[in-house]
Amino acid sequence: MASDLPEKEGVRERKRRETHQRIAEAGMRLFVAHGYDATTLEAIAAAAGISRRTFFYYFKSKDDVLLSVQSTGSELLLSILRQQPPGLAPIDAVRNAMLKVIPPYQSDELIIIYRLLRSNETLQARKQAGFVEKERALFATLCEMWPQPERRTALRLVAMASMGAFRLAIDTWSAEGGKRPLVDMLEEAFAALKAEI
Repeated sequence: MASDLPEKEGVRERKRRETHQRIAEAGMRLFVAHGYDATTLEAIAAAAGISRRTFFYYFKSKDDVLLSVQSTGSELLLSILRQQPPGLAPIDAVRNAMLKVIPPYQSDELIIIYRLLRSNETLQARKQAGFVEKERALFATLCEMWPQPERRTALRLVAMASMGAFRLAIDTWSAEGGKRPLVDMLEEAFAALKAEI
């Protein structure tokens, strides 16, 4: 997504990003077509048109390829969050930013990927760790926007609750096979959260 990129990206950085994306896309296609266990690192490298050795320059394992779907949109989310109008409550600012980032997440392939992530205990644990990292980045951004030290505990709770709402929406959406739009599920999760606060 163009808005995810730095304004002045050099040729080397662009080629690296494009190769990274090509490997991730090849891996996702193979995971969707053949499943996680049947997809080998060698098959991903071949499908991406690179050597096995080059693969390790971009990813540590095939797990990292599958988990890369989780990092999609993270920087964009934080950028959109920083652009929210002043005067909003932190939870509303996060909700608005998440609703703007959600559309790319709505595909049949993504439902399959999230099912694969839930099918393996190691992947499940790494998926949860990825959400914790996103929560930390969200908290840090909230602290930039609302720098008063006395708000830190509340902002950490906002980051935790917001990521919880996001996880619940994605898990429910993928478990239901995408029958309802993910945007609707995220709005429902935030509405339920606010109603109980």
